[in-house]
Amino acid sequence: MAEPTIAQKKPYKLEMEPGTYFWCACGRSANQPFCDGSHKGTGFSPVKVEITEKQLVAWCGCKHSGKGAFCDGTHRTLPE
Repeated sequence: MAEPTIAQKKPYKLEMEPGTYFWCACGRSANQPFCDGSHKGTGFSPVKVEITEKQLVAWCGCKHSGKGAFCDGTHRTLPE
């Protein structure tokens, strides 16, 4: 599989309401950090995330996190 596009080298910190969200895994979405269908034909698929209570979420922006949709700091180790 190809490497995802790095949308940004920092997390998207958003206050989220309970609900179902689809995190963009390919990095191509114009609606970051969420999927807008731009992955079609890339081999990537969005990641379904269930938020059960209102909370601050650090969504991965670099698309390389070991925690999937959630930032784990990997962006700090990526080359410029």
